[in-house]
Amino acid sequence: MNQPPDRTLHWRPGFPVDARLTLSDLRRGHHDPTHRLERDGALWRTALTASGAVSYRIRQQRLDDLLIDAWGPGAAEWVEGAPRELGALDHPEEFRPEHPFLRQALRRLPGLRVPHTGRVLEALVPAIIEQRVVGLDAQAAFTRLVRSHGTTPPGPAPRGMRVPPTAETWMRIPSWDWRRAGVDLHRSRAVIEAARQAARLERAARAGDPDRAYALLASLPGVGRWTSAQVGHRALGDADALPLGDYHLGQATGVALLGRPLADAEIEPFYEPFRPHRYRVIRLIELTPHSAPRHAPRAPRARPLD
Repeated sequence: MNQPPDRTLHWRPGFPVDARLTLSDLRRGHHDPTHRLERDGALWRTALTASGAVSYRIRQQRLDDLLIDAWGPGAAEWVEGAPRELGALDHPEEFRPEHPFLRQALRRLPGLRVPHTGRVLEALVPAIIEQRVVGLDAQAAFTRLVRSHGTTPPGPAPRGMRVPPTAETWMRIPSWDWRRAGVDLHRSRAVIEAARQAARLERAARAGDPDRAYALLASLPGVGRWTSAQVGHRALGDADALPLGDYHLGQATGVALLGRPLADAEIEPFYEPFRPHRYRVIRLIELTPHSAPRHAPRAPRARPLD
């Protein structure tokens, strides 16, 4: 831990930012090797920027005072975009809901913001892996693949962390490794095609053109509205990304806000008045205790092959 950071930032935003809560949306399960919360409260993450790998540590002094350190060839690029990743372009103050559940949730979570990493492939690959399977199985598959095919992070990142694979590496993973991880042929092929298009997707995100990024996502085989929304609220900073098709969305929303589950056909009309904060509503519901189950994709459990 004595290695000095390659870049540092002491960020004092003029608004509340809870880094742990905001970036928890990027975490893919408790064993995600790209995300680690240490006992001292420091949040560690790894990423691949256009400049290369980076590991970064965020220490929260107060909601308006954050110490940020980064290591690796991607450190300068990441630190430049750190405020954006932490939601500096988000505008939760513009959301003024009438429903008492949502008003109370906003008061409880003053530092919650929608992240905007700009890293499309980082969000897209695990979203594809999560399609039509139980979330725990998808998280286990992602963890196994990143541990096997990711790289050692730069700097003094905690032991066991990994940098996500490059697009080229995702394309080269052999079929038996996908099967051992419990990822079927349909999803592995979708990941490989997404990796082939990664450069175009990342250019659209870096250009600040979410419409172009969404259009490119829609053109990919195996990527529908649910998967695009998973990318939108992580990589594109889209507080309106509505994940239609989420298995528990109707129940979680309806129980929290209406006292009864919503039928599938009711979900989109119900959320229409919440534009442009539809995903923000979902996140507030997820993070506020109530009797509905958490959201999770799709269907029967799959067991990885050893």
